[in-house]
Parts: sequence; C-alpha cells; structure tokens
Amino acid sequence: MPAYSFEALDADGKTRKGVVEADSARAARAALREQALVPLAVEVVAQAQAGSLLTRPIAGGRAMRGPQLEVWTRQLAGLLTAGLPLDQALTALTDEAEEDKARQLIASLRAEVNAGAPLARTMERFPREFSPVYTAVVAAGEQGGHLGPVLLRLADDLEETQAIRGKLITAALYPAIVTCVAIVIVIFLVSYVVPQVATVFEGTKRSLPLLTVAMLAISRFVRGYGWWMLAALVMAALGGRWMLTLPHLRLRWDALWLRLPVLGRLARGYNAARFAGTLAMLAGAGVPILRALQAAAETLSNQALRADAEDALVRVREGAPLASALAQKRRFPGLLPMFARLGEQTGELPVMLERAARQLSLEVQRRALRLATILEPLLIVAMGLVVMLIVLAVMLPIIQLNGLVK
Repeated sequence: MPAYSFEALDADGKTRKGVVEADSARAARAALREQALVPLAVEVVAQAQAGSLLTRPIAGGRAMRGPQLEVWTRQLAGLLTAGLPLDQALTALTDEAEEDKARQLIASLRAEVNAGAPLARTMERFPREFSPVYTAVVAAGEQGGHLGPVLLRLADDLEETQAIRGKLITAALYPAIVTCVAIVIVIFLVSYVVPQVATVFEGTKRSLPLLTVAMLAISRFVRGYGWWMLAALVMAALGGRWMLTLPHLRLRWDALWLRLPVLGRLARGYNAARFAGTLAMLAGAGVPILRALQAAAETLSNQALRADAEDALVRVREGAPLASALAQKRRFPGLLPMFARLGEQTGELPVMLERAARQLSLEVQRRALRLATILEPLLIVAMGLVVMLIVLAVMLPIIQLNGLVK
C-alpha cells in the first residue's frame, strides 16, 4: 500500500504533518477527514512497485545519521525480538519518528515491505542512509530467519564505531583549538602590535635591535601579502583535495600516510579495527566469506589498505586461508592475521576477529589519548615561545631607549 505525506489542519487550526497509508491520494484525504483533519496537501512518498526509486524522503540530506541510525536499529531489533512482525514494527517506528525525513524514510520502507519486498533490498535504494555492510547484514538476517538478533548485533557495532570516532575527535579537539587560538593571537600581534613599534621609533635615528628588525620585516610581509597568502593556502587546499580524487594519487598519498611514525600507526590501527569488526559481524551473521571480505574492504577509508584487502580477497577466492592472505600484506597489523589464524584453527573465526577488532580499537584509543596528552603542553610551550619573541621584539627598543635616557 503506498504511503502519502500530508499537511493538514486540525480542529484548533494548527498545521500537522505526517505520513498516512492509503490506496490512492483520494483515499488518503478521506482517511484524514475521518481523523477530523482538513487536508491541505497530499503527496505520494512511496509506491509498492518493484524498482521504484524512493529518493524524496532524503532529497534534502540524510534522514538518519550515525547516532540516530544506531538508536533506530536497536529499536527495530527490540521490537522484532519481542515477537512483533516486521511491518508492525516499522509502523510503530514510523509513528514514533520525530523528524519528517526519518518518518518518511521509515514509511517508505514499510510500504515496500507490505508489498512483499525484502527489507534489505528496499534499504539498498537508500545508499546514503544504509551502507552496503548494513544491507548485507540485514540480508543475512532475513535469509537465516533471525533478523532481530542480527540487528541487535549491528546496533552494537554501530555504537562501538561511534564511540571510537567520538573518542578520537575528542582527543584531537583540544590541540586543534589551541593551535587555532595561537595562530589568531600571533597574527594579531604581528599585524597590529608590532607595527606600533615602528611608529614610535621611526623619529629616532637609533638602530633597532636585530630581533625587532626581523619582526618588523615579518610584520610588513604579513600586512602586505597576508590576504594573498591566505588565498594561496585556500587554493592549495582545494587543489590538494581535487588531486586526492584521482585514484593513483590517492593511493600513493594513503600509502605515504601509513609510513608516518605516529599518525601512520593510528591510521593502520583504526582501519584494521574497522575491517576486523565488520568482517566478524558479517561472518557471524552468516554472510559468505568472499562477500564479507568485499564488504569489509569497502569500509576502509585508506585506499592502500583497501587495495591490500582486495588482494587478500583474490587470494582467498583462489583457495588460500584468510590468515595467510592477510599475512602477505605488511600494512595490516600483525595482530589481525594472528587472530584470523587462531579463528580458522578453532573454527571460531567471527569470535577471534571480534577480539582482534576490540584489541586494535583499544590500542588506537590509547595511542590517540597519549598523543593528545603530549601535544597539549607542547603546543602551549610553542605558543608561549612565539609570544615571548614578539614581546621581546617590542620591549627591546624601549629598554634600549630607557638606557640611553639614564
């Protein structure tokens, strides 16, 4: 049964928006009148036809982002585990949705499910909302007849991913703020305070200290070419971002990034944790290993590691064990093939991969927090040194003039 979004007036004259299911737009208006509503606009948002592309609910952006998707997945898993049919569970979630985009999205899913389409296939029509990994897990749950537990596991994985990402952002937030504040302060001092020294001492014929002369030269350069420098930096950033869209340049850049002493290890650990966690979840849900490897490789943001994962997929397709295929790629941490080998030997590959993902994510969090702890005092000391040099450049002529007066 198609779903229609409506805008109507209630008995108090207030505008109400929502989604209603009906056989036609006329039936939708009749249903609204039965609820004592005066329909103003009724538009179809989903049609129960195979191959229909339902993009309107997310035309203005994503309807459900990371945290919202995790909560919605957990709610759907809870309803299904409690024994509620899928269509009724989607109906309940449609009524509880707070935002119009999310409500329309769930109504579209419900309409297609009521028409007999699988949930995973319907989700594939919304690639911005549901990733290939998400739809693969849902498809495996539908095929195995245990969609509720699979969705609950998927919600746990989404929660862990959001937690890791949040901790990394938190660790990098303070150094980023300190750096931005330091840059603003230095630019203000160099472009406004330091030139006052030249104004005060330009009438005197005394030679200025070398530090003051150097700082005045820097000040003149910043004041004369500051905007040009900013424009050049912006253009360089845009050009670099465009260059990274080229596959061969992006591959070289990501490979070079992995060789960095500290940031490279963080990138390897973070990507390996995502890869292992996704592979463990898909394998545990009953997804074939080749399909699970392909989906897990697509979650890797580093193109060099993704290329290694795809090469490992080729080796596994040719008959090689997963552990030996991953061990051939030195970019992956050694912990990953070791746990994969233990999983293959014990017949508990999903469990071992999940343990590897957990250990890798914990190691990434520890390294990120340690790096942030070291960077904080270093940035403060560096900012203090720069400010001290600027203050000395301003004070040295005054001290020199004071000595002459005495």
